[in-house]
Amino acid sequence: MKTIKILYIALAISFCFSQNVKLEGQFFPYSKYYISSFNLATGESSVPLFLFRISSDRYPVITKAYFKASFLSPQLGIESRTTLTEVESNSFTMNADILLDSKNFSENTTSLFDEDSPPNVVPIVFRSIETIDTGKYEKILSSIMTSGKLPDGEYRFELKIFSGSSEFDLSKSDEKIETIIVETPSGVNLESPGGALADTAFNVVYSTFPSFNWNKGYCSNCETFIRVAEYRNYFHSSPEEALRDERVLPFDQSREWLQLEDVSTFQYPVIGVRPLEYGKTYVWQIMVKVPTTDGMEDEVSEIYTFKVSDPSFSAKLSNIDPLLLQIKEAIGQQKYSELFEKGGPLEGFAPTGIFSIDGSKADLSSTINALLRIKNKKVKLKILKWSIIDENHKNNCNLIFFICFFS
Repeated sequence: MKTIKILYIALAISFCFSQNVKLEGQFFPYSKYYISSFNLATGESSVPLFLFRISSDRYPVITKAYFKASFLSPQLGIESRTTLTEVESNSFTMNADILLDSKNFSENTTSLFDEDSPPNVVPIVFRSIETIDTGKYEKILSSIMTSGKLPDGEYRFELKIFSGSSEFDLSKSDEKIETIIVETPSGVNLESPGGALADTAFNVVYSTFPSFNWNKGYCSNCETFIRVAEYRNYFHSSPEEALRDERVLPFDQSREWLQLEDVSTFQYPVIGVRPLEYGKTYVWQIMVKVPTTDGMEDEVSEIYTFKVSDPSFSAKLSNIDPLLLQIKEAIGQQKYSELFEKGGPLEGFAPTGIFSIDGSKADLSSTINALLRIKNKKVKLKILKWSIIDENHKNNCNLIFFICFFS
């Protein structure tokens, strides 16, 4: 009976002892996993997948480590979980805390250092239990070879620690599991405000504090940046030039971008920026830095253009013929005001659909294209007569412009 009690106590101590070894740390998720960062045969990685500290409330302790990476990829028809790599260590003795770095989880590793003072050398050997069957998964390998990265899918990383009083009574004492969705980013898509430069007349906001909205898709741990600049059609040849010239956001011109939180909407701030002004045209752009195993990659959106208009004129603007709005964008606000607004020679004028370009009859599409070419400075203005004939055919207006309109 006494022997049995001693055995029982020993088992209880062993059980409690094995539960005292814990993992503290983290996995490092990426949006793209380039295959060049891994050696599936040995389990070695050139980038950190995880970093954990193994600790125990008593030493020495016998420990063993285990790591497995597996995935699902419906895109490639892999519906059941498939092992990419599975590696375990031999049993080793811990006399102090040890850092487990994924970069050392390899058949090429023969020793680690603990965190004792001074550090102790810990002999350790890793062996591969399983790797992906290259013959069975040719489609995966073809995708990897074509893109250079792991295919889209659900990836699971498992790290387990076994411990005990000897190598013969090891049991699982702790584990950490991380599931990461890898999805090829679809790029950054702007939503509002604005649109193409040619459509500025239709992309109007009536607030000097507009909300910017975009979609960056599934992007894990991405960094988001924004920039806004005034576009002056008499000075800038393109939206890109405006953004390189002088930005209203960020205010500090030594910074090309303003970093945001992980968001997909942002309202123009009240302080720390140059205020937007009514009557002016602005361009904006979003950049997302995507974490990959090959470093951060920049994904930059297209550039949207919008105009800030005084809300008191919104009702009046809504009644303006769309073609007149195109003319205004082509010749500029100042010239348009001189010609078409109150007191101008063409006040109240509305196109009737009869157009002439350089003396030749033209349709609406050709007329708009010509206006766009003028606006984008792809043609030079010529001095011609722009003839507006009233219903009594008495008055003629001689103006400088490229296109002749007849009413």
